[in-house]
Amino acid sequence: MARILNLISGQLRRDLATCRGRAGLPLRTIGCTSRRRAEQGDASSVLGKRLKDTAETVIIGGGCVGTSLTYHLAKAGMKDVVLLEKSELTAGSTWHAAGLTTYYHPGINVKKVHYDSIKLYETLEAETGQAVGLHQPGSVRIASTPVRVDEMKYQMTRTHWHVTDQYLIGPEKVQELFPLINMDKVLAGLYTPGDGHIDPYSLTMALAAGARMYGAQIYNPAPVTGLSQTSDGRWDVQTAHGTIRANRIVNASGFWAREVGQMIGFDHPTIPVHHQYMVTATIPEVKALKKELAVIRDLEGSYYLRQERDGLLFGPYEKMDKMVVQDSWVRDGVPPGFGKELFESDLDRIMEHIEMAMEMVPVLKKADIINTVSGPITYTPDLLPMVGPHQGVCNYWTAIGFGYGIIHAGGMGKFLSDWIMNGEPPYDLIECDPNRYSTWTDIPFMCAKARESYGFNNVVGYPKEERFEGRPTRRTSGVYDLLKDKGSSGFHAGWEQPHWFYKPGDDIGYKPSFRRTNWFEPVGRECKLVMEKVGVIDLTPFGKFIVKGKDSQKLLDRLFANTMPKVGMTNISHMLTPAGKVFAEVTITQLTPGEFLLVTGSGSELHDLRWIEEEVVRGGYDVDISNITEDIGVLGIAGPNSRKVLQKLTSEDMSDAGFKFLHCKSIQLAGKNVRAIRISYTGELGWELYIAQKNMAAVYQAMMEAGKDESIDNFGTYAMASLRLEKGFRGWGAEMNCDTNPLEAGLDYFIKLNKPADFIGKAALQEIKAKGLKRKLSYLAVETDDVDPEGNETVWCNGKVVGNTTSGAYSYSSQQSLAFAYLPMELTPLGSKVEVELLGKKYPAKVIQEPLIHTEPTRNRLQKKAQSKA
Repeated sequence: MARILNLISGQLRRDLATCRGRAGLPLRTIGCTSRRRAEQGDASSVLGKRLKDTAETVIIGGGCVGTSLTYHLAKAGMKDVVLLEKSELTAGSTWHAAGLTTYYHPGINVKKVHYDSIKLYETLEAETGQAVGLHQPGSVRIASTPVRVDEMKYQMTRTHWHVTDQYLIGPEKVQELFPLINMDKVLAGLYTPGDGHIDPYSLTMALAAGARMYGAQIYNPAPVTGLSQTSDGRWDVQTAHGTIRANRIVNASGFWAREVGQMIGFDHPTIPVHHQYMVTATIPEVKALKKELAVIRDLEGSYYLRQERDGLLFGPYEKMDKMVVQDSWVRDGVPPGFGKELFESDLDRIMEHIEMAMEMVPVLKKADIINTVSGPITYTPDLLPMVGPHQGVCNYWTAIGFGYGIIHAGGMGKFLSDWIMNGEPPYDLIECDPNRYSTWTDIPFMCAKARESYGFNNVVGYPKEERFEGRPTRRTSGVYDLLKDKGSSGFHAGWEQPHWFYKPGDDIGYKPSFRRTNWFEPVGRECKLVMEKVGVIDLTPFGKFIVKGKDSQKLLDRLFANTMPKVGMTNISHMLTPAGKVFAEVTITQLTPGEFLLVTGSGSELHDLRWIEEEVVRGGYDVDISNITEDIGVLGIAGPNSRKVLQKLTSEDMSDAGFKFLHCKSIQLAGKNVRAIRISYTGELGWELYIAQKNMAAVYQAMMEAGKDESIDNFGTYAMASLRLEKGFRGWGAEMNCDTNPLEAGLDYFIKLNKPADFIGKAALQEIKAKGLKRKLSYLAVETDDVDPEGNETVWCNGKVVGNTTSGAYSYSSQQSLAFAYLPMELTPLGSKVEVELLGKKYPAKVIQEPLIHTEPTRNRLQKKAQSKA
C-alpha cells in the first residue's frame, strides 16, 4: 500500500508540474474535459452594450446561484432584471466545482431546495436549447458501521413524508449499483435514485441563456465599485460603465461576498476554504461497464466518488486539523484578478483519504491521475448559505455562503424569486436566514467554525447535535461563569445555554446517541424538581426589543393577530405572512402607555426584527425600536415553591391576588431592579425575570441562597421542552412556521379575526377558515422503548404516510413518549390510531386529549370552581 501511495503521489506531482506550466503561475487544471471551455471565457475589456440606467433588481455575481436567480425572476415576469458579473460567468467557485447533484440533505427544509434544483436541471436543456451535461445514475451513502446504519434509519423516517424517493438498501443492492466496490465493510447503503452530477459551466450558461430569453440583461465584465442607498430606499449600483438605480440588490458574489457587503457596512461571515478533488485517466474496469456507476459517498472515509467519462473523480473532506482556510482573503480581500485560478494541491492533506478510497474501490490502486483541482469554495460558520433579505438596511438581499452551490443553485434561485415576487418566503427556511448571524460572529469564530464544519462534513449526524469549536462567543449571560462547569450547554444564536445539569454519580459530558443517552435520567430529575419544588433556568438568549412612540400601538396592531395587552399585562401574539402563515410568535408586554417589550426566541431575534422594521418603513410609522437582547439577561424561576423564594427577596406582594398570571411589574429583588412577568414556558407557577446583565449573577445567587429550604436547583432546556409538551404548548419553528397557518396549529385563541385592525394575513385567514382545514395539529401518546420522537418523523396509518411529527419528548410525569403531529382531519378525533416511525420501526400511537397536564393557572381555576360548588 505504501508503495502504491508513493507512486500515486509521484504521478500527481508530475501532473501538477506539467499543468502548472511557467514557474510561479497558479495551477489552472480542471477535473472535467467538457469544462475546459471555462478557461477560454467570454470576457472582454469593454462591455459591448450600453448599461441600463434603472432596474427592478440587480444581482451581483454571475456564478450558478446568481444566474439561477436572474433566470427565475425573469421567468416569473419581473421586468428589468440585471445581472452584473465582475469578469466572466462561472468565475469564482462555479467553474471548478465537481458538480454533484443529490436529493439528499440531513435537514428537513433544504431537501425542498435540492428537489427543486434537480427538477429544474432535468428540463433546462429542453427549455433553453443549451446542454447541461446532467447525469442521473443515483447515489449511495455507504454505511460501514452499526451507528451509520442507525443514522440512515434516522434519515429515512425524516424522508418518508417528503416527495423524494430514498431507500435503505442491503449490501447486494449496493454492489449492483457500484460493482467495483470492496464489499468487506459494507453493511448497508442509503440509495437516492435521480442523484448524480452536472457540468457546472454548461448549467450556468443554460441558466444565463434562459434569463436572456425571458428578458433579463447580463453585463460582464462589470465589477461593482460602490453601493449607496437613496432616501427612498433604492440603490445606486456603481460600476466602471456607469450607475444603475435599482429597487433592490442581491449579493450573490460568492467568495467576494464580504467585499460587496463591506460596501454598505456589513462583515458577512463567509470565508473561502480549499477543496481538492482528482480525476483519473481511463480505467479499464470502468470503461467495460454497461451503465454509469452510482455516485458513492464513503462516510467513514469522508469522500465522494463518481464516474467521470471512463475514469473516476474522487473528492475528500479532510479533518479540521488538516484542511486549509484562506483567512488572508478575510483580512486583505480576494487578490485582484483572481477568478479562474486555483491553489496549489497538497497531497499530504488527503493521503489518508486516498488510502481509504483505494481500499473501498480497489481499481483506484492502478489508476493514473490526469487532473487535480484545489479551488476555493465559500463556507459560513454552520455550512448553510445565507439567503434572504438582510436586517438593518432596506432592499438588500443575500444569496451567499454556498459550500454546495451547484445543488443549491436551482432551488435557491426559485426560493428567492418566489419570495421577492410574492412578499413572503414560499416555505420555511429559517436555517438559511442571513440574520441568524450578527456582530458576535467575529473572524476567530468564523475561522474556527469553518474548519469544524468542513472537517465534520461526513460525521454522524445525531439528534441534538452540538459542535464546540469557537465557543463561547462574546455572547455570554451574566450567570455563564457560575453555570458553565455545572452542566452540558447548547449553542443558541451565539449564546451558551444549559441543556441539563450534573449531579454526583451522573455520566457527564456530551454523549450523543440516536437512543436515550446519558442526559435522560438527569432531565427527569429536573422535571420532577420543577413540578414539585422550584427550579431556575437561564433564558437570556431570548430576543428582546423595545417598541415605543406615537404609532407603536398602531404598528403592533398591524403586525400581530392578537389584540395588544393593557399596561402592565402580557400576552402571546403572532405575526403572520400575507398568505396567513405563522412568521413569528412573540410575547408582548405593555410597560407604559405606548411602550412595549417584545420577546421572541433566540433563533428569531433578527429574523423578527427585520420583519418589524420593514413594516415600519412600508407604513411610515412614527416609532422607535431598540434591540436590547444583549443588554438584558433573563432568569426563569418555576415550580410550586417559586413564589416563596421570590417573596423572601422582595417587599412586593407576590401572592396570586397581588401578582396575577400574565401581569408584569418592576420590582426590587435582592436590592436589584428587575422586571418580572408572571409567565413560564414550563406551565408551572413561575416568573421570567428581566435583569441588567451586570446584576444577573447577584440576583441568581440571592435566589439560590433564599431557596435552600425549598430545595431550589437549576434546570435546563431539555427539561423545559418535556414540560412544555406535557402542557400542550406549541413551539415556533416546530408546530408553527412559514409552512403552517395558525388555525391548523391550534392557535385560534390568540388569533382575533374580529379585531378592528387589518392585521397582515387577516384576509387570507378568513379565506382559510371559510374553506375549512385539510389537516390539524394533533397530540399523540407514542408507545416506544429506548427511543423517543423529537420531531419531523413520518406518521403512518394502514401502510400509508399520513403526516409528520413536529416535536416530541418523553413525559416523565406520565412515563410515556409524547409528540405533536400534523394529521389529516379524518385522523384527528380522539382515540385515532396511527404509527410513528423511529429508527426504522413503526411504533403505535394514539391521538389523546391535550394537554396531558393542566397548567398551574388552569389547575387553580378548576380548583376554585370545584370549591365554589362544594
